[in-house]
Amino acid sequence: MKPPFPTCAVPSHRVATVVAIATGALVLTACAPWRMWTAADLARDAQPYTAQPVEPVRRVLVVGDSTAVGTGASIPLESLPGRIGQDHPQWRIDNPAANGARYADVAAQLERASTGYDLVLVLAGGNDVIRLTALDTLRPQIEQVVTLARQKGQHVVLMPCGNVGHAPFFIPPVSWAMSRRSESLHTMVKGIAATRQVRYVRLLKPRNEDPFVARSKTLNAADGLHPSSAGYQEWYRELVAQGGLAGLGE
Repeated sequence: MKPPFPTCAVPSHRVATVVAIATGALVLTACAPWRMWTAADLARDAQPYTAQPVEPVRRVLVVGDSTAVGTGASIPLESLPGRIGQDHPQWRIDNPAANGARYADVAAQLERASTGYDLVLVLAGGNDVIRLTALDTLRPQIEQVVTLARQKGQHVVLMPCGNVGHAPFFIPPVSWAMSRRSESLHTMVKGIAATRQVRYVRLLKPRNEDPFVARSKTLNAADGLHPSSAGYQEWYRELVAQGGLAGLGE
């Protein structure tokens, strides 16, 4: 994900959200500007995990934003793709993900990718939440990502980030706006996944059930925006528990 905040003009139906974010941004900047610097530092240092075994038994393509890169993890091996690689050392993992990517950028990543993958894992959505991508613009972009992903791989998994409003990076009223947008994103992705017959992994949880709230210092990285190594381990647990790797075997 990319540190906020957008500066472009927005349609009138989004004015209330922008006002809330602008108000909160003033407080946020005054209280914790170091979080923005830390987020930028983490993004600069992060390297996407890849694996190239000599005789791979499965081929996995990971596309998306900084959560696919693994920004916030101590080392690439402790990112979500890295966790997959640890448990499946004979799987080839290609990862053209990029910090700051939105779904529109993910489509471009997929267009450049080759075909014949067993799994295409899409980790995206946080930047569209934070940077206020209009929902009527976002829907066709997600649908395009699904169309391209299905052309590239046998199995497709959509795994949007959890509730952005629960991240320590944000405080009210910004966090409230981010939560509403996160819920809208997940509703959209879930519906598209069901219609297009691809798998959706749900990381969105109510505040009183969200481990990233209950174990905030452990699961969030130093910037309060990205998962930590332990946070990515939690995401990997959800990926496996919700059948995101089902049908791949060893």
